[in-house]
Amino acid sequence: MGGAIEEDERELTPEIKMRFPISEGDVDREGEEIFVPPLNFAMVDSGVFRSGFPDTANFSFLQTLGLRSIIYLCPEPYPEPNTEFLKSNGIRLFQFGIEGCKEPWVNIPEDMIREALKVVLDSRNRPLLIHCKRGKHRTGCLVGCLRKLQRWCLSSIFNEYQRFAAAKARVSDQRFMELFDVSSSKNLPTSFSCSKR
Repeated sequence: MGGAIEEDERELTPEIKMRFPISEGDVDREGEEIFVPPLNFAMVDSGVFRSGFPDTANFSFLQTLGLRSIIYLCPEPYPEPNTEFLKSNGIRLFQFGIEGCKEPWVNIPEDMIREALKVVLDSRNRPLLIHCKRGKHRTGCLVGCLRKLQRWCLSSIFNEYQRFAAAKARVSDQRFMELFDVSSSKNLPTSFSCSKR
């Protein structure tokens, strides 16, 4: 993966650094810039990442990813600092307003998950970041449905979901992923390659 790091370094041009200057809090004692990933950040596949809600402390890190798109799975409006970050970096926002519900009243809208999957699978949108508030339930369901398309077995899908949800894992989320019908999506590409911007 050494080549990928070199490609990502091209994203931290002086122009980007001028738009988002490094504050004192973003530099360690040796003068090196500190990159802070968002909560529950992980790579899903080539050019596809997941996390909890990013804040301003995470912007320098996100710049290294060279994102083209963000999939936001919450109904609340995107905060102004995040919107400005997207505009300044030419990142497109796809919002799917899935309500954050607690069991037993969890209602995951299958149509929104299908639409979000189309965004993930469209190579023109990658690299992309999928996030909700904590990167656990809504993000976990979308990633789990993607894994079904990739023909992962259910135990592996559930293991990945539980790694992020931990003690907050929901049986209803797992049931949704198990029952999610991928037959209508079988003609969609499920392997990823990340083209340069």
